[in-house]
Amino acid sequence: MSDPAQTATDESVPPAPHTGLTAPEVAERVARGEVNDVPVRSSRSTTEIVRANVFTRFNAIIGVLFLIILVVGPIQDGLFGFVIVANTAIGIIQELRAKKTLDSLAVIGEAKPTVRRDGTPVAVATAEIVLGDLIELGPGDKCVVDGEVLEADGLEIDESLLTGEADPVLKRPGDKVMSGSFVVAGGGAFTATKVGREAYAAQLAEEASRFTLVHSELRTGISQILKYVTWMMIPTAVGLIISQLVVERDDWREAVRRMVAGIVPMVPEGLVLLTSVAFAIGVIRLGRKQCLVQELPAIEGLARVDTVCLDKTGTLTEGGMDVTELRILPDTGADEAYVRQVLGALGDSDPRPNASLQAIIDAYPDGSGWRCTESLPFSSARKYSGAALNSPDAESSNWLLGAPDVLLPAGDGALTAVEELNAQGMRVLLLARAERELDDPRVTEAVRPTALVVLEQRLRSDAADTLRYFAEQNVSAKVISGDNAVSVGAVAAKLGLPGADAPVDARRLPAERDGMADVLDRGAVFGRVTPQQKRDMVAALQSRGRTVAMTGDGVNDVLALKDADIGVSMGSGSEATRAVAQIVLLNNSFATLPSVVAEGRRVIGNITRVATLFLTKTVYSVLLAILVVCTRVPYPFLPRHLTLLSTLTIGVPAFFLALARTRSAPNHTSYAA
Repeated sequence: MSDPAQTATDESVPPAPHTGLTAPEVAERVARGEVNDVPVRSSRSTTEIVRANVFTRFNAIIGVLFLIILVVGPIQDGLFGFVIVANTAIGIIQELRAKKTLDSLAVIGEAKPTVRRDGTPVAVATAEIVLGDLIELGPGDKCVVDGEVLEADGLEIDESLLTGEADPVLKRPGDKVMSGSFVVAGGGAFTATKVGREAYAAQLAEEASRFTLVHSELRTGISQILKYVTWMMIPTAVGLIISQLVVERDDWREAVRRMVAGIVPMVPEGLVLLTSVAFAIGVIRLGRKQCLVQELPAIEGLARVDTVCLDKTGTLTEGGMDVTELRILPDTGADEAYVRQVLGALGDSDPRPNASLQAIIDAYPDGSGWRCTESLPFSSARKYSGAALNSPDAESSNWLLGAPDVLLPAGDGALTAVEELNAQGMRVLLLARAERELDDPRVTEAVRPTALVVLEQRLRSDAADTLRYFAEQNVSAKVISGDNAVSVGAVAAKLGLPGADAPVDARRLPAERDGMADVLDRGAVFGRVTPQQKRDMVAALQSRGRTVAMTGDGVNDVLALKDADIGVSMGSGSEATRAVAQIVLLNNSFATLPSVVAEGRRVIGNITRVATLFLTKTVYSVLLAILVVCTRVPYPFLPRHLTLLSTLTIGVPAFFLALARTRSAPNHTSYAA
């Protein structure tokens, strides 16, 4: 797959005129197939779900025996065949329910971009965009295709879902935009240069769309048992059919029926069914906690995980920021109450506040009575905003709010404090009174610094407890982010993650897998990680025998989620991440994961315990069949007898045992070993 920077534009597409395409031009492009018609893969397809649940070794064995009974009759002896229907139906129904939920989320979040055609803005479906369309952008709008900016008015794009970088990027005419990003400030328009499968987000989603089943040691163990049973069945079946033909005096139908009766109890069909039932009940329990499980064995997989890779943005932190401190600078003579009012008035002056200003608005809502006569919106280029304010007592003043290194002269004492706060992962803004008019190009040269506003990314309230839980369970946590390594380390340290004091810049990671694995073994926090590096890091951990879970919410996490043993996505994440993840946290609560682990451990412990009952039945069935072959006596049971006997003596007790509550830690030793 191409690099994001390389896939963002197509030089063969000329810039669209400011009036957009004409109707004939749109029709011409539609005729050529240059449309954004890409099927949205919001979840696993129905075909994938049916295939995974129907085409199994168990269904093949029981299905063949059931067909034999249908031929020789009577149908009553085919009772065991209903296990296939029940087992397959449980898996398909549960996974189709998960698919329905994810598909509904995709419809709710579907974008309706505004394109300019014949000089008139018109809202169209994403699939109706054509190559060369001029697409308008405003705050909150999503870039649904790749393109080149034609118009920009303070246009700032959040590319965190693509790159993991938390800070928005200022875009100017001629700059590239990628599908999957969205506008956080300003407005503008861009020309669509890559649509359909050529767009970056579509390429990522397509690469991640390979069908793979989540690994389940329980199901692998059952499959291994069935493999051994298959090897034993063939010679046993031959011996039984020969001995029963002799006993039944060439009544082949009765001989075949007795042969099936001897073979069916060798198959632990009750164990297979109970495993599916236990998984399904676990899925229902987790569903009550707003945790959606796409594949039944995923709850077992997370319980066996020994390494969890966490994306900072959306997992450990929330979308907003909080003001943690207002520090009045010395020798300013400013009153804190007065400064709070100024900050509140500055917040009211901007109709489109960014995340930092929104935090100030939330912290200081007491700007009433102040009147804004002129405002200067924040720009990433100049790194400050401003407003001309009239106080309640009619005092006029000009104020600037922005980056301290821009508003303060080099060597100012306040910059030392700013650097210390930045090293702790804080974001610092300077409030300064301007002596010149806001439209003066040299307004920053004559300012009176007043206060430092200290902000930090909003941490999820449940993140620290969840990290502590994983540490107690001997699960190693690795924070992997596209953001600055120092900033990520500071966030992780506040949450109490061991090793957060030594963050690693991923740009210095070794390229070879062994070298990368060595660094991953030692480190816990990694910043400036690219999407491909996330994938490589998962592979490096797996090469050391680790069972890896990956959490994420952005397009940049898709490939790593796909390759991890268990992928966990937030419900608010992109369609692509929800589609490839085995577990989706609908309430975006990281604290749900311990419940998934506990439920998985309950299933593992209970199924491992009841497996002994079914395997004992299998052993005795083999011995009975061998005894019948050697003594050449009629097999003492018919298939219907054994089905009812097995259900009442083993199936029902095992069912209650399989639903018991337990939190014993799982191991990686399969009962099939």
